[in-house]
Amino acid sequence: MTITYQVKNSIYVNITNRCPCACTFCLRTHGPGVFGSDSLWLDREPTTDEIAESLATWDYTRFREVVFCGYGEPTERLDALLAVAEHLKMRDASLRIRVNTNGLSDLVNGRPTAGMFANKVDCLSISLNTDDPDEYLAVCRPRFGKAAYPAMLKFAKEATAVVPEVVMTVVGEPVTDSGKQARCRVVAESLGARLRIRPYER
Repeated sequence: MTITYQVKNSIYVNITNRCPCACTFCLRTHGPGVFGSDSLWLDREPTTDEIAESLATWDYTRFREVVFCGYGEPTERLDALLAVAEHLKMRDASLRIRVNTNGLSDLVNGRPTAGMFANKVDCLSISLNTDDPDEYLAVCRPRFGKAAYPAMLKFAKEATAVVPEVVMTVVGEPVTDSGKQARCRVVAESLGARLRIRPYER
């Protein structure tokens, strides 16, 4: 199974297939892999030791960051994510660690979690996707219903206090309207984050 894989100058870490959302634009609807990787569907979730062993096979002098992002929401396995991130930081404090997340970690784990990323993660990239809660429900289809959008915003705001860089993203192709992009930027900046328009990958 594919636990780690390369995307340009980054090492990506695939630790779960579980996700509380079923986004209409999700790459998972198009096939088993992405960026030329083998299938990212996991037969089972790798152990923390297996994740660390897979990461140990890479030459870190060739890569600028490690990114927790696979075919599921990494905070579904928050304890494993944080343990591996801490291990990487102990090995090389200068190594940049990013987590790509839908921002629903508090709901997934049933407790406030933003503070747990302190000193372990350098960047959180959080999927904002829209400035409208009702559209968020229609596009992201979270299992938590209407509680999801405000929980995502709360997580982002709390994360800005402890994580050096918090980025909120919208997918460029579905969100082509410049007015909506501007409104999303206002939302992100009001929370202390910055907005990135990311390309729609197929």
